[in-house]
Amino acid sequence: MTKDRFISSTIMIFLSLFAVLNQWVFIFVLLALTVGGLYEFFYLIKKKGIPIYSYTGILFGILIPLSIFFQFEPTKKWELLFIVLVLLLIFILQLNRKDNTNAIIGISTTLFGVLYVSWFFSFLIKIRFLLPGAGGVKLLGFILLVTKCGDMGALLVGSKIGKHPLLPRVSPNKTIEGSIGSFVFSSVAAVASRSLLPAELHFSLIHIILIGFFFGGIGQLGDMSESLIKRDCNVKDSGKLLPALGGVLDAIDSILFSAPAFYFYMAQMLMQ
Repeated sequence: MTKDRFISSTIMIFLSLFAVLNQWVFIFVLLALTVGGLYEFFYLIKKKGIPIYSYTGILFGILIPLSIFFQFEPTKKWELLFIVLVLLLIFILQLNRKDNTNAIIGISTTLFGVLYVSWFFSFLIKIRFLLPGAGGVKLLGFILLVTKCGDMGALLVGSKIGKHPLLPRVSPNKTIEGSIGSFVFSSVAAVASRSLLPAELHFSLIHIILIGFFFGGIGQLGDMSESLIKRDCNVKDSGKLLPALGGVLDAIDSILFSAPAFYFYMAQMLMQ
C-alpha cells in the first residue's frame, strides 16, 4: 500500500466511524457519496455515447435518500413517488429532444443509475432507522464491517496468493483465492461484531457465521457487477474522486448490494 493510499484509507475509516455515530455526519457523507457515485456512473455512460439525463438523475438521486432520512410522508417506507416522477420527467425531456436515437436506452439507463446508486445506497438509512436509538446504529456498523472486511480480505488474500482467475472476462484481477479470503474475512467480522446484533434474536454462532458468509458473498456480487459496468465502459476505475483510492463507485459497490439484502433480512427477523 502506497503512502497516499494509506492516508486516504485512514481518513475514510475515521470519516465512516463518525458517520455511523452521528446522524448529521452520516447523511452528509451518504449524500456526498451518492452524488459522487451518480456523477461517475453517468460520466461512464456518456463516454459510450448514450444520451442520458445526468442532472435529472443526480437531482432525484439526492431527493430519494433525503426523503427517507426526513421520513417524508408520501414516500414513507417506499420511495416509489420519486422513482415514478423521475421516469415521467425523463420522458418529458425526451419528447422535447429533436433526436430520438437511443431514446429507450437513454431513459432506461438514467433510471437504472438512480436505482442502482441512490436507491440501493439509501438502504443504509433504512438500516440505521430499523431499530430505535443505538440499535439501528449497531446494525449499520455490523453490515459495514462485514461488507468492507470482505473487500479487505479479497484484496489481501488475492494480492498475496491469488493465482486462479475468478471471472477474467469481467475482472481479470479477481481470483478464486481472493474470493475465498473475502468469505473468510466477512465471516470472522460477523463473529467478532456479533454484539452489534439484537440480543433478543438469539443468533447461534453457526447462524452468525452463515450471516457473514452470505452477506459477504452478496457484497462480492456487488463488486463484480460494478466491474462488469466498468468492463463495458472500458475503464479500470470508476473515477478519481477519492485520492489514491479510485472512484466512489469502487468504494461503495459491495455495499450497494449487501445493504438492501441485509435490511430486508433483519426487518423480517425482527417481525418474528
